[in-house]
Amino acid sequence: MTQTIFIDGAVGTTGLEIAERLSGRSEFTMVSLPEAQRKDLAARREAINDSDFVILCLPDDAAREAVALIDNDRTRVIDASTAHRTADGWAYGFAEFREGQRDAIANARFVSNPGCYPTGFLALVAPLIARGLLPADWPYVMNAVSGYSGGGKALIERFAAEPDLAFRSYGLNLDHKHMPEMKIQGGLTHNVIFAPSVIRAFRGMLVEVPLHLGAIGAVTPDQLLAELSAFYADSKIISVQSGSGLSELLISENDAPTDKLELFVCGNAGGYHARLIARLDNLGKGASGAAVQNLNIMAGLDETAGLRL
Repeated sequence: MTQTIFIDGAVGTTGLEIAERLSGRSEFTMVSLPEAQRKDLAARREAINDSDFVILCLPDDAAREAVALIDNDRTRVIDASTAHRTADGWAYGFAEFREGQRDAIANARFVSNPGCYPTGFLALVAPLIARGLLPADWPYVMNAVSGYSGGGKALIERFAAEPDLAFRSYGLNLDHKHMPEMKIQGGLTHNVIFAPSVIRAFRGMLVEVPLHLGAIGAVTPDQLLAELSAFYADSKIISVQSGSGLSELLISENDAPTDKLELFVCGNAGGYHARLIARLDNLGKGASGAAVQNLNIMAGLDETAGLRL
């Protein structure tokens, strides 16, 4: 039996990429609205309540409004916005980063997609904190760079209109909307000092967590590498590599879409400094690919179906 899916916000970047990944999938039938009804409240309410699954690709307030339109007890929701990432009653849609999370997603009615930056941070840090190799009360710092598609329509248009714009650092008030998500989902004592930036590449992302292991305690880069490698050993999506021998990690202007997440552990010769680095597609595992993976899990299907691996 096929299941029906309505993407609310289907014409945005995330929605379009989700639709591409679902194209040709015989397990699902897409519910769509004509352009004239795309923002019509009554039409959206009907589409939402007539669908087995709804994927929200909307601003936060509009996502909350969409959830409030549900008047049945069966429609299941995946929200790609920030609105519900720390909300009660919502499963956090990152299957790999914590034991038992895949089952929580499979059994949930409401699932919130992780943010793209938190996906990299939590993939690197959360398993190590859970295993006691890193402390939950450490003042973590995260440096990150993303392709400009992560900023949505406005930023895409800005990079098109300003051809000399190459690098944009932001979040300078140290109050980015991803910070509560990283703290709560990571089980941290303190907010992360988060330094995000954008480059002239449409997609792609590097997330880095530098660590002074000599100040943290008796743990080495090799131990962190071994733990992350063992934790993600069975994953078809997440890979772990040593940074030994690496001279650089790159994002290109025209990188192909991917739903992979690559983790790297770099350390100095003395073993007292480390750089934990995640490389991902902000529109893949950071957004659309994660939504499709969560949909597959909720529907009881192969979780990698339709993904670009």
